[in-house]
Parts: sequence; C-alpha cells; structure tokens
Amino acid sequence: MIVAERKPLAEISKMLEPFRKICILGCGTCVTVCLAGGDKEAAEAAAALSLLRQNEGKDVEISTHTLLRQCEYEYIDDYAEQLAQYDVILSLACGVGVQTMATRLPDKIILPGLNTKFMGYPQEQGIWKENCLGCGNCVLDLTIGICPITRCAKSMLNGPCGGSQDGKCEVNKDIDCAWHLIHERLSKLGMLDRMEAIQPPKDWSTSHHGGPRTIIREDVRLENRE
Repeated sequence: MIVAERKPLAEISKMLEPFRKICILGCGTCVTVCLAGGDKEAAEAAAALSLLRQNEGKDVEISTHTLLRQCEYEYIDDYAEQLAQYDVILSLACGVGVQTMATRLPDKIILPGLNTKFMGYPQEQGIWKENCLGCGNCVLDLTIGICPITRCAKSMLNGPCGGSQDGKCEVNKDIDCAWHLIHERLSKLGMLDRMEAIQPPKDWSTSHHGGPRTIIREDVRLENRE
C-alpha cells in the first residue's frame, strides 16, 4: 500500500491562509490504513486547524468529508456538487489522489495535506516498511520475494557489496542487508544455486527515470468491450 504522513500543522495552516471556507477531504483506502488520512485524521486535522485559527482571531469555516478513493473519477463525481461550495480542498490522499482530484475538478483549488512516502507494508502497529519502488520490471522471482532494488541501499542485483557486515547494511547498522536476507531465504528453500547466475545491468527505462509511465490494457478498456 502507499504510505504517507500528515504535513506539519504550521505548513498546512500557511497553505490555507488565504481561504475561509475549507474542506478537509479524507481518503478511505491506503491513507486510512496507515492512519494518515481517513475519517479520524480528517476530523483531527479540522479540530487542530480550527483551534489554531481561533487563537489567531480568524474566522474560518472548516468541514470534513471522506471519499472511498480520491484516485478514481467515479468517487470524485459522487461528491463533486458538495465540494463545489468550498474555497479550497485540503486533500488527505496520497499524491496520486491529489493529482486525480485536480484533474477531475479543474476549477477547484486542491492542496496536499500529506507527504507521500513510499509503497510498503505494516510491520507492526504504527510501523511501516518500504519494500517496493515500482521499478516496472519485478525481479522477485530471482530472489523469491525479497526485493534487492528497494531493500538494498545500492539496488545491487548480484549479491552484497563489500560494506555489509554481520548481516547489516553499511548505510545503517539497524538495516538488514537485503542480500543477507536473500541468501538466508534461498538457503532455507534449497534454492541457493540461484545466486550463481549473473544478472545483467538493470533496464531502468521501465522505472520513473524514463519519465511518467502509462499502462494500457486494451482487453479491459470500455470502448473495446462494447
């Protein structure tokens, strides 16, 4: 899932300074799961911002709503009329949601309330770990489920660098060396011979380094199913 954190209240307040009628818009999927942008977080942000503006002697009207997904037009369309009344919308979605909202509602001012961090998983309550860069050319079949692109600080494809020691990364001794984990997993599964294969340099053209990406599935496009 996409993991994000709420921007500092001072930064949000500065963004919203010119506006009186404000909607804080939560999103009901990834950012709800990572406790950054759901119903509860939208209400907390509204309460904190209202108190701050009250202490500053400023008159504002702050409301909250939550869309199931801000990254899909159909859910945005369901709320379009309600959202039209506000001077500004503070989106508590990830960066994808903010941009989708701005595209679908070009006449509205959409501002980000979160800092989008990465794609990851919940290691435990309150802790999320990055484990995918979305490079566009997955190699998890080679390493049986541990990504060397994301979890190795140098994104190495042919084993660990010379700086790793005792199973830890040279960048930070609190970080497990990805290739140590891969070696342990392959050994446990009796697949250690996979480490003998030399992998060619990675083709980064499928990643963001090749510019914004678009995926088209002709078999599921509506115009091709009529």
